[in-house]
Amino acid sequence: MPVVSALYVYPIKSCRGIRVSEWGVAERGFVADRRWMIVDAAGQFVTQREAPELSQVRIALEGDRMHLTTPKLPGLVLPRSFDSGAERSVQIWDDTTQGAEHPEGSAWFSSYLGSPHALVYMPDRSQRAVNPARAQAGDIVGFADAYPFLLISEASLADLNTRLEVPITMERFRPNIVISGTEPYAEDSYAHVRIGEISFRGPKRCDRCVMTTVDPDTGQRGREPLRTLAKYRLEDQQI
Repeated sequence: MPVVSALYVYPIKSCRGIRVSEWGVAERGFVADRRWMIVDAAGQFVTQREAPELSQVRIALEGDRMHLTTPKLPGLVLPRSFDSGAERSVQIWDDTTQGAEHPEGSAWFSSYLGSPHALVYMPDRSQRAVNPARAQAGDIVGFADAYPFLLISEASLADLNTRLEVPITMERFRPNIVISGTEPYAEDSYAHVRIGEISFRGPKRCDRCVMTTVDPDTGQRGREPLRTLAKYRLEDQQI
């Protein structure tokens, strides 16, 4: 029988995730999950796709605060939630939404990335809708790429690792929910999932992107696992 084996939350989009033993669920996904995002000078979202060094920004939660650390800079303390900064329009994929800019956070990430950037928080009043083609009325999401949750099985990673010369860790795929006790890729067909008292819908498989090629321990980008996944997991030109 499938069971939940790990949970992850990502307070700042594209920075390191935090493994937790239990976590609250809200309309947009896990509480505090990807409510913060980094944008460039034009307001366009920035991730490890463009800046793999974001994988080296670690976050620790302590009450209502977050402690950011990286080998390159002194640490930074941020609030878990923030809505008092200047509000600005930001772009994530095809969505334009509002974010509250945190001045100190913006300066810290600008220094870290070596060019002007801003750190913004999605306040409760900002309602970013899930793709209506695959959503129900009222479905909203934070700064995640598209959907509030990403689920993956341990068996899928284990199967992939049998095909790789160097095994990789689950952190490459940045899941929210990890399950065990399944066959490899069983989650492909999950249309409905119930965990305890909470019901989830499975609208689609997740398209894998270049972020999976970034080693979270070093920040270095390689060719795997996309090269191997393309050999046996390609569907509609997506991995």
